[in-house]
Amino acid sequence: MAKRMKEKALARKENKDMRPCAQAKYIRISPTKVRVVLDTVRGKSVNEALAMLAATPKAASEPIKKVIESATANAEHNQGLSRADLFVAEIFADGGPILKRVNPVSKGRAYRINKRTSHITVILDTVKEVR
Repeated sequence: MAKRMKEKALARKENKDMRPCAQAKYIRISPTKVRVVLDTVRGKSVNEALAMLAATPKAASEPIKKVIESATANAEHNQGLSRADLFVAEIFADGGPILKRVNPVSKGRAYRINKRTSHITVILDTVKEVR
């Protein structure tokens, strides 16, 4: 069937991004609303980002905070990195499945209501000191 399966698997493993990451899927907030909060923490250190999210009065700040804490725990546990050295390298929200609902209107018609979901991804990286 497939040729060079072991070689291809090794090549994929070598090219895999080894930075600590975490995902939250099927969050019931629209991706556009999530992206507003994501833009405030992108590029910040982990401690600074969590402090900013604690003071942000948006509904999306709670799931984003959980995902950043999860990625931080992955970095500490799996790779032995220090929390003080980590910063948010990449953070983005993709659209998930849309829950389609119907709102009845006059003359027997129906208008669609789209309840959007989002997938939030956080990738952390370590601060490299320049001398």
